[in-house]
Amino acid sequence: MARKRQLPRDARLHVDALDDHGCGRAEHEGSQIRIWGGLPGEPAEVRVIKRRRNRLEAVAETIADAHADRVRARCAYAQHCGGCALQHVAPEAQRDLKRARLRALFEAAAVPPPERWLDDIAGSSEGYRRKARMGVRYVPGKGGALVGFRERGSARVADVHVCRNLASPIGALLGVLRATVDRLSVAASIPQFEIAIGDDDAVIVVRHLEPLTEVDVAILREVGARHGVRFWSQSGGPDTVRPFDPADDGLLRYALPVFGLELEFHPLDFTQVNAEINRTMIERALELLAPQSSDRILDLFCGLGNFTLPLATRCADVFGVEGSEALVARGAANAARNGIEGVRFEARDLYADDFDVAQLPAADRVLLDPPRSGAEK
Repeated sequence: MARKRQLPRDARLHVDALDDHGCGRAEHEGSQIRIWGGLPGEPAEVRVIKRRRNRLEAVAETIADAHADRVRARCAYAQHCGGCALQHVAPEAQRDLKRARLRALFEAAAVPPPERWLDDIAGSSEGYRRKARMGVRYVPGKGGALVGFRERGSARVADVHVCRNLASPIGALLGVLRATVDRLSVAASIPQFEIAIGDDDAVIVVRHLEPLTEVDVAILREVGARHGVRFWSQSGGPDTVRPFDPADDGLLRYALPVFGLELEFHPLDFTQVNAEINRTMIERALELLAPQSSDRILDLFCGLGNFTLPLATRCADVFGVEGSEALVARGAANAARNGIEGVRFEARDLYADDFDVAQLPAADRVLLDPPRSGAEK
């Protein structure tokens, strides 16, 4: 049997479509090729960055006939940083691509499409991201520590100094964080930062594989105080995450002004990464649900009460169901903190084999906001 000719490191390919990650897709002699920065219909000069049997990854270096929706990436690091996949696409066109992908998923699942498509919810394309996991790597040969997202198609940490997508104050602090890691005695033993940003402050959870010294902790405290962030420690699994300062209440906050609410969350809790979009999404959901004061409402996969509590300001009986006991406790605490009655939370695994939808209480309306794994039952 003749062997397939291996794609050269530098090659010219034709992009056929986009994949689920927003990357261009092409084929070469039976091999599927993911092309970072490629758009459908474009002939691209590509550079191969990863080979895996019949699947390759490449970066579009030169575009001979650019797609009409191609724009100049606003970020100087977009060519190699893997934190964003579509900066080379105009914002409206990005939404068109995502909508087309959603339609394709309906078709692939043989599910009838919605009777009505809602208008897009859109916000600022910069400074919106409030949750992130940043890689950290100490590389003396590159001048010290690197802090950022992974490079495209690689486990290496991208060499960046600022991120325009991360919300304030973190986006502008990557250079400060790099210099801070350089000062620590355990610089080579810090693999990641977990970042969570609230309305008023931010927490950076420092994952460290060796114990921090008192001097290390003092450095982190000083840098945090100077730049308005709180550093936390993580020496092992999620249960080892804790603030350096025992007086730190450990919670961040975000407001939902239309509903007169302020919700607290732990840095590792699931929250929407885009606060502006989240507020608009909640308002849109309640407008569509149109709850009446006498309604009984079910909020499934309710998390810490992001939809549950706004619903409870419109009717007297809301029941939130969530698989995480920690989030259920946070939802109940948020209800008490905001003086909301008529809302109940329960921890229940909606994916359990023995779970039956008939076990849920009767309701007039249901709000369903599942994670990526869906809500088939």
